[in-house]
Amino acid sequence: MRYSDIWLASSLLMGQASAALDPIIMKGTKFFYQNGTQFFMKGVAYQQDTAAAGATATNTKFVDPLANEANCRRDVPFLQKLKTNTIRTYAIDPTANHDACMALLDAAGIYVISDLSEPSLSINRDDPRWNVDLYQRYTSVVDSLSKYSNVIGFFAGNEVTNNATNTDASAFVKAAVRDTKAYIKNNVNRWMGVGYAANDDPDIRAEIAWYFNCGNQTEAIDYWGYNIYEWCGQNTFKGSGYSKQVEFFSNYSVPVFFAEYGCNDLPNKAESRIWQETSALYSSDMTGVISGGIVYMYFQETNNFGLVSVSGSSASALKNYATLSSVIATVSPSSTAMSAYNPTNTPQACPVISNDWRVKGDALPPTPDSNLCDCMFQTLACVPASNLKAESYGDIFGFICGADPKACAGINSNTTTGVFGAYSMCNSTQQLGYVLDQYYNDQKKASDACSFQGQAVLNKAAITQGACSASLASASSANAVAATATSGNGGGGGAASTSTSSVAVPMPMKNLFTLGDMAVGLYVIVAMTVGAGMVML
Repeated sequence: MRYSDIWLASSLLMGQASAALDPIIMKGTKFFYQNGTQFFMKGVAYQQDTAAAGATATNTKFVDPLANEANCRRDVPFLQKLKTNTIRTYAIDPTANHDACMALLDAAGIYVISDLSEPSLSINRDDPRWNVDLYQRYTSVVDSLSKYSNVIGFFAGNEVTNNATNTDASAFVKAAVRDTKAYIKNNVNRWMGVGYAANDDPDIRAEIAWYFNCGNQTEAIDYWGYNIYEWCGQNTFKGSGYSKQVEFFSNYSVPVFFAEYGCNDLPNKAESRIWQETSALYSSDMTGVISGGIVYMYFQETNNFGLVSVSGSSASALKNYATLSSVIATVSPSSTAMSAYNPTNTPQACPVISNDWRVKGDALPPTPDSNLCDCMFQTLACVPASNLKAESYGDIFGFICGADPKACAGINSNTTTGVFGAYSMCNSTQQLGYVLDQYYNDQKKASDACSFQGQAVLNKAAITQGACSASLASASSANAVAATATSGNGGGGGAASTSTSSVAVPMPMKNLFTLGDMAVGLYVIVAMTVGAGMVML
């Protein structure tokens, strides 16, 4: 089909569309339009990303798919002809203007669900943290998109824990869920959800689903997104394993949908897709439990999952787009009226500690507090030298945390004991200052205890606690508890883990992290494991 033809037809439809879509709301395990009609996602993942499907990102740049009006005018007609009512984006620039694209999507009847992270600001599975920088990134995305009524909500993480070796990372993602939900409640005057998108790892698929749903529901996910690629080509509801997924989630207490689907493990990759799974997804076998899904993906790239081939200002539909279009036109999911629906499912119990699960109950890292971190740093007597580079932090962390582990308790995290230092959410410079000051005081302020060959200095401008005294006292109490729990490699927030291949295929945005944070996590845990066997600088 020609781009001009689809644009002309879609333009006529857009002109008749409502100026602003009503927000989607959630009740129990289902989504609804405000008029009480059940909402099923008929979605497409919409973001260009050459690092998808297991490739390795070589830089942290990304293209905001909602910030280019010309591209949106090119692509929205293709999405609309596919009867798309939802797109998923993986990273947006919160400083960009999204008005034009969001208006085009709104006019086409399309909602948005977006990930909160971006490649250089995301929770890294090998050295997980939930800190001030990430909190500011996540809340800025909420600020940027919450003004649009056609935004359903967000994902606080995408396949961050992807196998049994990195389950500790889930505690940090759930902390992000908690804090983003609280921010929305305090700053947005309507419901917007925060969820998690998981891969389909057989060793932890049950535990991770239970974990994000368990405990205090103000901290738990609003919905569960499943990146699932079990159904490839010709198959059946039972043969594909979909029947087991429906059975498993039949007792879940929040909506479940496929955050990515569309297996291309076929002779001709994406072009061999026949979309039998789409027919099943919107059939009576699944609609009682699963609220639709999001096809991976719009753009044809090297990973070969695309529906549409794009080159500059032109776009052309591929064969599997046409096939999906014919299939989606036939689906008619049976729905439940909100007025007749009385939810009965209850939240899951938290998984127990085991070889495959290393997070205790629903204990979570602290909420990032930039004021507390700033205040703490200003009171320190011993701080990093102003010219100290981040790549030099590691050796200092290593020595101090090996020689005096309790000095590092305030910045450490342990997901298996559920104990987190009050300053584990501060940036690496603030954390290094805290550790230096603790060591300096533990050494009874010896003249050489704040030197490290000029890499640490006495802070002549240190202030008293002042207005921060209550917060600092509370943090001190929390750190005293953390110090009693310090016991080497406890399984949280630092040690790099051996990773294996994920069962789920695409991972659209690779988690990356800063050198300073890596120094904090890796050096602290190594030093505390091997003891004070490092040479003091």
